[in-house]
Formats: sequence, C-alpha cells, structure tokens
Amino acid sequence: MTTVLVVDDQSLIRQAVSDILSHADGIEVVGEAVDGQDAVAAAARLRPDVIVMDIRMPRLDGIAATAAICADPDLASTRVLILTTFEEDEYIVTALRAGASGFIGKGSEPDEIVHAVHAVNAGEALLSPAATRSLITKYVTPQRTAAPLRSIPPELEALTEREREVLLLVARGRSNQEIADDLHISPHTAKTHVNRVMTKVHAHDRAQLVILAYETGLLAPGSP
Repeated sequence: MTTVLVVDDQSLIRQAVSDILSHADGIEVVGEAVDGQDAVAAAARLRPDVIVMDIRMPRLDGIAATAAICADPDLASTRVLILTTFEEDEYIVTALRAGASGFIGKGSEPDEIVHAVHAVNAGEALLSPAATRSLITKYVTPQRTAAPLRSIPPELEALTEREREVLLLVARGRSNQEIADDLHISPHTAKTHVNRVMTKVHAHDRAQLVILAYETGLLAPGSP
C-alpha cells in the first residue's frame, strides 16, 4: 500500500486530489496539509511514501518544503510529486533541484494522477523527455559546453566512465530496463549503477540526475 500526504492551500483542490487517490487501488491518503510548514511537520510525523505538493502556498512554499523534506535523512524514502499549473513552469526546475521526483499538472485526469503517484513511489522520475528538455532549455543554464568534454567537471569526478554513461542515459529519459538493453547488462546491474551514481553525486532522485547532466554539460539541450 502506497501512503500519500496531500498538500495544497486550496481546500477544493486538496479535497479533490485526496478523493481521487483514496479511491485508487493500492493507495492510502494518510493526511493533508494546508501549507509547506504543515507539510514538513506532517511528513515527519506520518512518513508517507509520496507527498503531492503544491508550489505556491503561504508561510512556507512548496519548494522550500520539498527541500526541507528531502534533506531529512529520516525521510530518505519519501518522494515528492509537485502539483503545478503551466504558469509555474519556471519554478519546476528549482523544485527538482530541491529533490522533487517529478511534476504533474492540476488539470490532469484522475488516472494520470494515480499513475504519477505509483510511478514516483516505484523510484521513477516522472519526467517525459519532451517536458524535461523544454524546461531545461528555458530555465537551466549549462555551466560549460557539452560534449566532447575535454575534462571531467568536478561534480562528476567521483564517477567511473560506466557511471557517467549511465548518468547520460538517465538524462535522456531511459528506464532501468532500457539502460540495461543499451549497455548489454542486467536490469539489476543497471539499477545498481543508477543508485551508485545518485549516492556519489548526492542526488535524492533521478530527476536531479537529469538536471546535473545538463548543468555540467554532459548533455546539451536539444541533443538526442
């Protein structure tokens, strides 16, 4: 059973999302919060598997709340799914840097919201390649020119050549199975590589690996 905390300062949206998830198989809504400050306290108390988080809220916004939650070692297994509107695109990259696992629009269909919760709980970064590259192009400024890299960026120095390969494939939107197929290794080995990369670069989730790859110039916006 996937436990979920729903966070939104608008009661109608909060209730609607809670109702959708409460009626979904394999999901239990264990709490609600009206702002980021309440969300941080509720997360510490309830330790949910997934937090559905609004961005714009009083007292403490969703980005700051996400950062606080993802920085708490006791909540290392908790995933944050950002609930957003198209006007908030510029905040999404910041939220992903803070540790969010992905984002979904407030106008999404109920089955899309349910799928998103299951996906992030399974450890998947909920980022379509098209959406990711659009956001990266708009809001992420590469620190250096992408490939071929003449020297390894400091952020990637701890990685082996194979781990940099894996990071590049994650940034291109590949699943663990697809990484395994591309590199002719087992899915278990691919998953081990991904987890090792996240540990070495101190990433909370795959989404942060995507941004790291672009910011370090390992992958350029618009590249295949």
